[in-house]
Amino acid sequence: MISVIDYGAGNIQSVIKAFHHIGCEVQVTADREVIKASDAAILPGVGAFGDSMNCLKNAGLVQPVLDFIESGKPFLGICLGLQLLFEGSEESPGVRGLGVLEGKILRIPADRGLKVPHIGWNSLELRSQSGLFAGLEEDPYVYFVHSYYLHADDPSVVSSTTEYGVRIDASIQRGNLFATQFHPEKSGRIGLKMLQNFVARIDAD
Repeated sequence: MISVIDYGAGNIQSVIKAFHHIGCEVQVTADREVIKASDAAILPGVGAFGDSMNCLKNAGLVQPVLDFIESGKPFLGICLGLQLLFEGSEESPGVRGLGVLEGKILRIPADRGLKVPHIGWNSLELRSQSGLFAGLEEDPYVYFVHSYYLHADDPSVVSSTTEYGVRIDASIQRGNLFATQFHPEKSGRIGLKMLQNFVARIDAD
């Protein structure tokens, strides 16, 4: 079973609908033992970095999330769920993230003639056509809603990038760990294919 981690800061309904569309059942839970027993887990997120970290802490889910990632089972962070995997964000100075990966979460510059937040469709430059991107055509279009973006310290974990005034590290992959700044659940046929690829990792692992 796939668990969608409910910590009070997630775009949960759209995620659930997308998985149902591809014929996959998911459970929404904040129960540590249920998460631990899951075959895969998803950390969605919308809103502010600091508020979301506080929600995770108040729900007692920081260590269960870290333990699940360490378990080697497939894990997917979406939007803010990607940012929380890193050490911190300019959005919430002094608030420590999960620190699974090293990198900076920076504000998209507002002085380059582009609207912030960035809302809309952008093409991805894929670093490889594996993992979430297996079977996709080059330069797929996906849907973004964000004001902050990732600049990863380790380029080897970056699986795709995009451009919006600056170069944005749009997704990461390290072993069983996947995360996207964009919303695959809102990215039409392309996004559904990515979710199918994620589900396929359960059997593969």
